[in-house]
Amino acid sequence: MTPFVLLAGARQRGTSMIEVLVTLVIIAIGLLGLAGLQLRLESSEMEAYQRSQALILLDDMVNRMDTNRLSAALYPVASPLTAPVGAGMTCPAPGAGATRVEQDVRDWCDALQGAAEAVSGSRVGAMIGGRGCVEDLGLGASGSQRYRVTVAWQGLTPTTAPAETCGQNLYNGSAGAACRDDLCRRTVSTVVHMANLR
Repeated sequence: MTPFVLLAGARQRGTSMIEVLVTLVIIAIGLLGLAGLQLRLESSEMEAYQRSQALILLDDMVNRMDTNRLSAALYPVASPLTAPVGAGMTCPAPGAGATRVEQDVRDWCDALQGAAEAVSGSRVGAMIGGRGCVEDLGLGASGSQRYRVTVAWQGLTPTTAPAETCGQNLYNGSAGAACRDDLCRRTVSTVVHMANLR
């Protein structure tokens, strides 16, 4: 004989309160995970957008230099490494007799600041804190003059500091912030080779 006797017609109906609570906890954890994933996806999307804008602006300056290759040596002078053009500055205003180089640097400065699109008077058409540099690297092994064109901007999350020096120490947050030691600075660069055509 068994110690437990079931009464005739007595069976379990519905779910217990503990089962409902466990189900709610599992659903809540899943929804929190989805919310965190959504935030991470939005951050990654913004980083990718900024990188694509930086590549467009990098290509823009390379094309300007290539078109004006006889004056390519003047681009690093107009955009010195010690003071990159773009965010945080008033773009140089070339006068009536401005050279092609001065106009190119002005246009590039405006583009880096996001002049293509404005919202409530603020320029928002490019990266956050976009800056650009043109460096003279000297003669290459083939005898061509080499220049490094770099675009720097503010990333959203800390990673590793890039090797390029354009915009160095201009993207650090306040003391104790995650963006310190150039960990939020992003750069893209390319080396342009200009053959001597003279």
